[in-house]
Order: sequence, then structure tokens, then C-alpha cells
Amino acid sequence: MTLPPELESLRDVIRRHELDARKALGQHFLLDPGITDHIAALAGTLAEQHVVEVGPGPGGLTRSLLAAGASTVTAVEVDTRAVAVIQELAEFYPDRLRVVEADALKQDLTTLCPSPRQIVANLPYNVATPLLIGWLRQGHAWERLTLMFQLEVAERICAAPDSTHYGRLAVLSQWCADCAIVMKLPPGAFTPPPAVWSAVASIRPHRNQPSPTLFKAMERVTAAAFGQRRKMLRGSLKGLNGEKLLSAAEIDGTRRAETLSIAEFDRLAHAHLALG
Repeated sequence: MTLPPELESLRDVIRRHELDARKALGQHFLLDPGITDHIAALAGTLAEQHVVEVGPGPGGLTRSLLAAGASTVTAVEVDTRAVAVIQELAEFYPDRLRVVEADALKQDLTTLCPSPRQIVANLPYNVATPLLIGWLRQGHAWERLTLMFQLEVAERICAAPDSTHYGRLAVLSQWCADCAIVMKLPPGAFTPPPAVWSAVASIRPHRNQPSPTLFKAMERVTAAAFGQRRKMLRGSLKGLNGEKLLSAAEIDGTRRAETLSIAEFDRLAHAHLALG
């Protein structure tokens, strides 16, 4: 699909709406259509998908998602200036694009569109991690998450056991989904440039998802295990009845959290749930 030729350039839209990126909102805009088109393509075939975009800003990625043929796009935006921009764009796509003025941290995105649904977003960097964990709790509801993070956060999501970036975020993410870094971008790709490189992570939830109670158990186990990384597990898990927990999961208490596989953490979470 092609965009209407009468659409203003993104820079003209930003100028007219005085949409300067605000540090307090974690905003760094993508204005190059070549980049936003590639991100939309990384989300796969969108023709029958309902896409939620968080933090659309001036709408560069929004335009690319529409051009890629997304069945519908729901843009969730907390900045009233950007809401006005996306509402103007929606006039060209009355049946395919709508804007919801809301804080994505407080909004259940699954209520905004039917399935099959996915999230594609250049996330506000200051809230990216809590947003992701909230969406992982709803893994059964999403076909795919294609998300822009700071590079270090993306590396933490996709890290392997016993590596520098392996920690709680890697365990929670890979326990619920297949995760991979599929694109890296230098600071100069954004307006204004952030201080660090960024990366797109493709997160595809597994068919079988943990129950809410099991997810909470995993959150408790990983918080304790990685909360004191230098300690052996028998020490870091002491507050969770560590000796019984480790025995039930058949894991040596002299090991440290960063050496455990996702499967071993799964055993710990199940054991913690069983032990109450």
C-alpha cells in the first residue's frame, strides 16, 4: 500500500505542532521512512494483524505500519501534542487508524483491538522495561512484539546464561518467548540523538504460557536470585525457604543465579509455587 501523496513531511508536522522531543517522556523520534519501513517489515505480514503502537510521536512508524498493510493500527500516546498529530493522520485512514490518549503503563492494551494482535513500537526509553514485563504477563494475547529499546536493554532481554547481560529480564523474557535482536541503530538515526545505540528486539510468545500465579512465582524467584548476584543461591534464596526450594528443583545451592538455564529457573518457579 502507498501513503496519500498529500501527507506533510514529518519535519513539517513536527514544526507545525511544535512537537519537540521531551526528555521527560523518553522521546527520540524516527523520521527516516527507510528505517521505519524496515521495522514494520520485521513485524512480519501485517495484512490480517491488529497492531498496537505505543508512543507514536509524529507518526513515522505509524505511517509505515499503515503502508505495510496492517488491518488496523491503534496508536497509544500520552503526549497531547502527538495525539493531535495522529488524529490528523487518522483522517486519511478513518477505518484503519485510531489514537487512544492514555498512559500505556496504566492501559490494558489487549482491550483496544481484537486478535490476532501484536505490538510494534519505538518505545519511550524511560518506561520500556516495565512495559515489556507487563506485556509478558499477557503473552497468550500477543502474536509478536517488535520493540525498539536501548541496545543494552535489548541485550539484557536476549542474553544467554553465564554472560555479561544475563539476568532477571532475560529469564522472564525467554521463559515466555523466543527473543532475538533483529536490528541495531546508531544514535544519529534518531531526532534528537540519544546518548547510546538502540536495537529492535523481536519477541514471539510461546504457544504455552505460564499461569498468572506461576508468573508471580518466577518474578519472586528471579528477584531474589539476581538481587544478590555475588551470593550463592542457598544464600540469595534464603528468604524463599531456599534449602527446600533448591532441593525440590534439584539444583546445587553453591551455584550462582547467572549460571542457571531458563529450564532450571522454570523448575525453581514451579517448586516455589508448590511450596507455597
